[in-house]
Amino acid sequence: MKKFLLLFLTVVIVVGSLSGCSFAKTAGSRSNDTIQIVTTIFPEYDWVENILGENPAHAKVTMLLDNGVDLHSYQPTADDILTISTCDLFVYVGGESDAWVEEVLQNAANEHMVVINLLDTLGDKVKEEELVEGMEAEDEEAEEEEEEPEYDEHVWLSLRNASVLCDSIAEAIASIDADNAEEYRNNAAAYKEKLSALDAEYQEAVSEASVTTLLFGDRFPFRYMVDDYDLDYYAAFVGCSAETEASFETITFLAEKVDELSLPSVMVIEGTDHRIAETIIENTRTKDQQILTLDSMQGTASGDIQNGATYLSIMENNLVVLKEALK
Repeated sequence: MKKFLLLFLTVVIVVGSLSGCSFAKTAGSRSNDTIQIVTTIFPEYDWVENILGENPAHAKVTMLLDNGVDLHSYQPTADDILTISTCDLFVYVGGESDAWVEEVLQNAANEHMVVINLLDTLGDKVKEEELVEGMEAEDEEAEEEEEEPEYDEHVWLSLRNASVLCDSIAEAIASIDADNAEEYRNNAAAYKEKLSALDAEYQEAVSEASVTTLLFGDRFPFRYMVDDYDLDYYAAFVGCSAETEASFETITFLAEKVDELSLPSVMVIEGTDHRIAETIIENTRTKDQQILTLDSMQGTASGDIQNGATYLSIMENNLVVLKEALK
């Protein structure tokens, strides 16, 4: 039903764009000097804003998931599809959650649109989702339906990936607005220095840590982060899981791992209830572990941006939490 609705909406938009009231723009012949940029999620949006600089009057940036909707459950509205269809630059993650994008792009009104797929940009840096010991497996029917490997979409949670992706975004914007290309490249270089400095702080924190394992009573979208710094992890679910209930076996295994490794905390991600983490703690010997939250930025909305949230500020806060978890 969703696929039929998406097809209907794209057909309506294409017909409308061909009926004498076309919204199509090209990089070389825009109807005005404003670059239209569309991103799906917050990290992409914030990277674009930093690359545009302090006074991006010549660009309008739209973040589609601006009301706290999770990437994994998002479905575009007719307005979203039109916004994408007529933009100059579209930036999206590119995983299974973005399966709807292909059809929208095939029917886009702007045939000169520049498109950045984060997973494609990173190439062999992208990792397959992994099922670690103790983690809830998908049901057998879901596994049988999987014909291709499922890739971990949460690439933005690596500062090193962010640096690579910002280069790609800067070059894309420069190709659209050649007159200001040097400014975009300089802004990207300055921003990448901040990413690199924070990356070094993460590395230092891990090198000084007495604990090198994180345990999540939750989904685990931080695979890229832990791999950057050679940390180990256990979790109840993979990062893209829709499960909310953990089995007795999973709870028992994770509680025993907390005891075995003398972990001081059980981790969760933002916006979830803590029942699984609490149950894990209740089944440990000491029952005194704290619950710590790492922010995966999957629900960051426009209201958070207005309150000062940035990609760097959230990653800085995550470092504070990580240091506490690794004591």
